[in-house]
Amino acid sequence: MGPLKRYLPKGLFARSLLIFVLPVMMMQALIAWAFFEEHWENVTSRLSESVAGDVAMMTALFEQTGEDEEAFADYARHARENMRLDVDFRPGDTLPTTRRSSFFRTLDRTLRRALTAQIDRPVWFDTTRYNQYVDIRVQTDTGVLRYIAFRERAFATTGHIFILWLLGATAILTVISVIFIRNQVKPIRRLADAAEQFGRGQDANWFKPAGAREVRQAAHAFLEMRRRIQRHLDQRTGLLAGVSHDLRTPLTRLKLHLALMPEGPDREEARRDVSEMEQMLDEYLTFARGEAGEETRVTDVSALLAEAAADTERTGARIDLKATDAVEAAIRPGMVKRAIVNLLSNAAIHADHVSVSLRQAGSRIEILVDDDGPGIPPDRYEEAFKPFSRLDESRNQNQSGVGLGLAIARDVARSHGGDVTLSESPLGGLRASLSIPIG
Repeated sequence: MGPLKRYLPKGLFARSLLIFVLPVMMMQALIAWAFFEEHWENVTSRLSESVAGDVAMMTALFEQTGEDEEAFADYARHARENMRLDVDFRPGDTLPTTRRSSFFRTLDRTLRRALTAQIDRPVWFDTTRYNQYVDIRVQTDTGVLRYIAFRERAFATTGHIFILWLLGATAILTVISVIFIRNQVKPIRRLADAAEQFGRGQDANWFKPAGAREVRQAAHAFLEMRRRIQRHLDQRTGLLAGVSHDLRTPLTRLKLHLALMPEGPDREEARRDVSEMEQMLDEYLTFARGEAGEETRVTDVSALLAEAAADTERTGARIDLKATDAVEAAIRPGMVKRAIVNLLSNAAIHADHVSVSLRQAGSRIEILVDDDGPGIPPDRYEEAFKPFSRLDESRNQNQSGVGLGLAIARDVARSHGGDVTLSESPLGGLRASLSIPIG
């Protein structure tokens, strides 16, 4: 089964069709074999023996009459009128040396067996030259006797009709199977599409359970799972929003106290601490919100990339944007822009030169952020995506932020059905690749 498994269809539709059609075709082939082996060949054998007997009798009568052409003509007329067998004598002629083979070799084999069994002289026949006749020739001492018999006299012609009936029945059953299986597979495909859209963060409200009972059960389980996940996300967002609100109140009071304090080093240092706390709070809330609140729409990713680069440059960073043609994709633009800004900001903090480009690879788009910074060891790439992770010894992440930039970027990419990966940059530092599907 191992080698054969490679050639089996992978899709449910093709496999179901194979399960339906293959047994039918095997049964039809078995019926056809039994028909040809038993019934058709038996009937053809009897018909061939009858024709061979008539040919043998006419050949014997010709040899008995000898030079009496009138007597042989009477016999030939009798054969034509009563046996449906035309007889023609060709004096001095010889048998052909070649013969075209028939598609149904069983016919030739049966007729040859019958002729050689009843006629002692050399015999030649052709079953393919004429559609409705069989050409039989017998070598005599003075020439060749040529017999033209109707085809239905030598063979059972209903066999072709039977073959056509089998092929037609198989074709009809195949068409019915295709229609039936397609209707059964369609709800499963719709369920897979809905799960794929939900995995990208889209609502897929169009999906309704349909199909067989088991498929409907799976669909209802998917809808219930979707409701639970959405409820969990809403609770998480609400909890973090409440915590954010509660923490902003004392931060506001601290700002007021700082504003009333006299100018001095302590006041400036405290102001920086409060500002950093606000930034940390904003990043916590952004990470917790995830994909909530924004609708998916077709967006020019190239223009969005230019906006993200411009926003990052306003913080003092220098971004080398490689211009690209317009590339549209169904995304949540606010989230994707935030992910791009996070990648650009993270690179700008640790490098002097940052480059960003956009390319389309098949049905996906890739945003590449390269820098010439110190980079990260390859064995710590995945660690960099962990929330609140800081790789101080290689990237000096203590300069700003709380270690959520890459985590948020990957969360955004995966909510769109994509991902963010790290690799070595051609500039010598780190390359962050954000990949998302177009559709």
